[in-house]
Amino acid sequence: MKTTNYSKIAEKYDKNQYRVKEISIDYDLKEYMDNNRKTEYHVLDLSCGTGLYLEKQSNYFEGQHNIKWNGLDLSDQMLSKANEKVENVELVRADVVDMPYESETFDFISNNYAFHHYTDKGTALNEISRVLKEGGIYKLHNIAILDMPKWWLYHYFPSAFYEDLKRYWNKEVIFNELIARGYEVDLKIVYKMENIKVMDYIVYAENRDISVLNLISEEDYKKGLERMRFDIKTNPEKTIVNDFAEMFCIAKKE
Repeated sequence: MKTTNYSKIAEKYDKNQYRVKEISIDYDLKEYMDNNRKTEYHVLDLSCGTGLYLEKQSNYFEGQHNIKWNGLDLSDQMLSKANEKVENVELVRADVVDMPYESETFDFISNNYAFHHYTDKGTALNEISRVLKEGGIYKLHNIAILDMPKWWLYHYFPSAFYEDLKRYWNKEVIFNELIARGYEVDLKIVYKMENIKVMDYIVYAENRDISVLNLISEEDYKKGLERMRFDIKTNPEKTIVNDFAEMFCIAKKE
């Protein structure tokens, strides 16, 4: 399985406005705190990247609860960007399979758009279980590639789909692996299909900050980009059918 070198895309990662705008208030975290009153909460953003999630949540929850915010990532460059955004957050460079935390440290672990990057997913889940408190929540949020074969990216860069097949566990595997580790699991897929204008999406391809675009060959990348540009040149209003599926998995450690 190929892995993305985030040191090469850290500088342009936040230029993807969809990624920035997509981050919203984590109401699952709010619900957890509302239902589990404590004097202090320990929250980990696992594979925190440039700190977009931590920035949004720490600002929103400021003054509402006593929260110890933590972020872990393997990329120095991504953590450097996160450090520019957030204050009073403990940022740590480490691998998910060997986290430098005591057992049962965290009440809530958020894991956004990152699980597919882990080369040893089973060990990663074991380590997540180790550092999560009993009754704590592991929230896994990712795209569900098998439910979105008409994604615009796969339309123009078909080899990207085959790279993603090597990286993503399907929803059944994720569900069963969590159940096997003693979690109570609530997993849902949010799906939509729509017509999109190719013109609106070419900026994301040109920015090449979507991880899988860095895993396909240079030849395949250039061919896909040329196809997008040709379609736009031929018809600036060109549309294609696009589908997109997000997986939201809330796993409570029993």
